Amino acid sequence: MQYVSTRAAASAASQSPQQFSDILLGGLAPDGGLYLPTEYPQVTGAELDAWRKLSYAELAFEILKKFATDIPEADLKALTAKTYTAGVYRNAREGESSAEITPLRVLEESKGKKLVLQALSNGPTLAFKDMAMQLLGNLFEYALAKKNAELNIFGATSGDTGSAAEYAMRGKKGIRVFMLSPHKKMSAFQTAQMFSLQDPNIFNIAVEGVFDDCQDMVKAVSNDLPFKAKQKIGTVNSINWARVVAQVVYYFRGYLAATTSNDQKVSFTVPSGNFGNICAGHIARMMGLPIDKLVAATNENDVLDEFFRTGVYRVRKSAETYHTSSPSMDISKASNFERFIYDLVGRDADRTRALFTKVETHGGFDLSGYPGSDGDEFTKVAQYGFKSGKSTHQDRLDTIRDVADDYGIVIDTHTADGIKVARENMEAGVTMIVLETALAAKFNETILEALGEDAERPAGFENIEALEQRFVVMPADVAKMKDYIASNTGL
Repeated sequence: MQYVSTRAAASAASQSPQQFSDILLGGLAPDGGLYLPTEYPQVTGAELDAWRKLSYAELAFEILKKFATDIPEADLKALTAKTYTAGVYRNAREGESSAEITPLRVLEESKGKKLVLQALSNGPTLAFKDMAMQLLGNLFEYALAKKNAELNIFGATSGDTGSAAEYAMRGKKGIRVFMLSPHKKMSAFQTAQMFSLQDPNIFNIAVEGVFDDCQDMVKAVSNDLPFKAKQKIGTVNSINWARVVAQVVYYFRGYLAATTSNDQKVSFTVPSGNFGNICAGHIARMMGLPIDKLVAATNENDVLDEFFRTGVYRVRKSAETYHTSSPSMDISKASNFERFIYDLVGRDADRTRALFTKVETHGGFDLSGYPGSDGDEFTKVAQYGFKSGKSTHQDRLDTIRDVADDYGIVIDTHTADGIKVARENMEAGVTMIVLETALAAKFNETILEALGEDAERPAGFENIEALEQRFVVMPADVAKMKDYIASNTGL
């Protein structure tokens, strides 16, 4: 299996296909594009039948070995077994076995329609990001040990990525983490979960701005190739291919758990901000998983919903990005969206590069096909199964109350966005699976507003906000950020 950049024609350095281990520790390709396999591996019906009997760790191995063909299978199997064990994942709710890793729960079933919630918050930081980040930590440590090398991870978070990355990398030999987050724009729980870590290899930087300012700095540093090489910079943001492909696994797991035969289809609704999670669903569908629809659920920051309704991709300015009660989706520039557009335009790297250059110069592009637009590829979106919807703060409150009253489950704000939009897109005969984002405790301010009582907290997180916090506050200044990184790496 080999990989190319979505902008491969832009520089000679990225025209040569890379192997999985070559791109594992990096993020952006040298030309500023994102890595994708030269072709998606296909899954047969016989494989799906065999996979129904596997544990999560075994399933992860079978899928990942199709993408990481340069890692010895025995090593990869050991890495997936180490990652996806019941000892790492908690029994988050009564009646669920932690051994299931991502259990399903039926919420509604009537008139041929079924709504199912797939739990993805059983990891150590109580969010779906753990599903990929725990594997990434083990892969990084494995790869660095092979090369006797070190890595300085530079990432950005709107909430859950940061804590998942830091918990996965803390104490890992040869790894430092520099994590940017928007100052005072995460929930109190999310902030404490990150900033309370005292490990010497963890550096938390609160940026005076919004998430997009953080993400722009990560891309700027990644595009400074001499600095990136000297400081040994890698990334764990969803632009990292290994993280995306690790998320493909739970789409297969959800499908296999919700069906009894391969002639059945399911749809997935995915709370979406940076397009990484739903991009993994797109990849699973391209591999042959029988997915009917992929529904992107946004909050008030509805850039993705606007595109899937109109064909117009219009990035918002920082001042136009709303600070909402589902803050992990407060994103106006979806960094993984380029991977889908690359497929949508027929894997034309020149076309992809031109469109995303226009994002930087003009703030977006228009594929609606109307006079004056940049093209008409929007007509092909339906072939890939995408639909979308939007949820507001009031929608979140109403959905949290409904789900608590009807099913006795307290959901987080992002999952509420997902359920609200999923209900609008359900079809008879096709099970709709909503991917859970996090445990409700991470967003207690809104749970208290919706239900009048605090969300239940798992053991060990009761007083996390009271822990001592270690972080620095910095402006959204790339030069100052580089100086900070350099001064803390000794390189």
